[in-house]
Parts: sequence; C-alpha cells; structure tokens
Amino acid sequence: MKIYNTFTRKKEDFKTIDENKVRMYVCGPTVYDYMHIGNARPLVIFDTMRRYLRYLGNDVKYVVNFTDVDDKIINKAIKENISTKEVTDKYIKAYMDDAKDLNLDEEHTIHPKATETMDDIIDFVKELVDKDCAYESDGDVYFDISKAKDYGHLSGKNIEDLREGASNRLDDKDKGKKRNPMDFTLWKKTKKKEKSLGILLGARVDRAGI
Repeated sequence: MKIYNTFTRKKEDFKTIDENKVRMYVCGPTVYDYMHIGNARPLVIFDTMRRYLRYLGNDVKYVVNFTDVDDKIINKAIKENISTKEVTDKYIKAYMDDAKDLNLDEEHTIHPKATETMDDIIDFVKELVDKDCAYESDGDVYFDISKAKDYGHLSGKNIEDLREGASNRLDDKDKGKKRNPMDFTLWKKTKKKEKSLGILLGARVDRAGI
C-alpha cells in the first residue's frame, strides 16, 4: 500500500515501525459546538483506513483526541454562564452520538482529553522554554518559530508568504507581546472573567511551574 508523504511530497510504500503494528493519531474536534462536515470528513476517511489496515492483519492503535481547553470553549461558557466542563461534556456526548450515526468504530478508538494530560503538556512547554524555543511574555508563553528548522514545510508555505492575521486568530492584545507576529501561543494565563465564573481548567490556570 502506498500513502502520500506530506513531508517528501511523494507517494511512498507504507511501512510500519514494528511489524504488523500501526499507530494512528487523528486530530479530533474542539468540543465547543456540534460536529460539522469538516470534522466528520477526516474521521470517516481515517476510520476507513483503520478498518482496512486491520483487515490486512495489523494491530491498530487508533487515537482521536478531544480538545477540551480552548478560547472558544471558554467564550461559550462565559456566554451561557456555565462551566467549561458542562460545555465540553455536552458536545463530547453529541460527538459520540454522531460517531454512532456515522458508523465509526468507537469500540477500538481511544479518546484522550487535553485536560487529562495537563501535567505532560506543562512539562513539554517548560522544556521548550528551557531550550529557548519558547518564551514567556506577560504571563503567556509563545513558540519562537525562528527556532524551528524549515518551519512551514509541511504546509508548503514560506514564512514570508504568511500574512499576519490571515487565520483570524491574531489577537490585538498579542501584538506587543510577541517577538515575531507569527509566533503562536502555547499557554495562556487565566483571565479575571474566567476566574469569576470558576472556569479554571488546567491549561488556563496560573502557571506556577512554568
């Protein structure tokens, strides 16, 4: 079987690191709203691939994460005056209902949550800071893209071609805090409004350890 390698831009023979063992990670949804076709499309495609690999006799470890820490989740919680957990629980359940309707093989799917791996995330971010690949600015932590060799290679974009704010993710408050406008956020400090509503998820608590 051949698959397209985004890094080399070529179709290559699919080879497992360990014989007959396949590890698949598929980026899952940010659970602040109902699933849309953009969420469903890759899930159906990779579920089909997973089934085929199992049909060929492979032992497949298949992981689809839930991003349950995010500005969109927090904003919805603030808007509806509920906790972030209430938001994410609601839309994880909706996701599972949709997955059943799409006939996805949930029996053999692992769903880690960002909030369940927060200690690992903290350690990883701290290591990046220690290696000077990331930096703290006014309580937030940003990744320094100048420290990443061939940054943009996978997307096929040169840094010079990337237009500031094109993704609609540029916050005016970040402009004076970044070394480079293209540096992206790894960690955000908790805001007063979030504290007042008790929205204290792991990724938004004050970073005493970083």
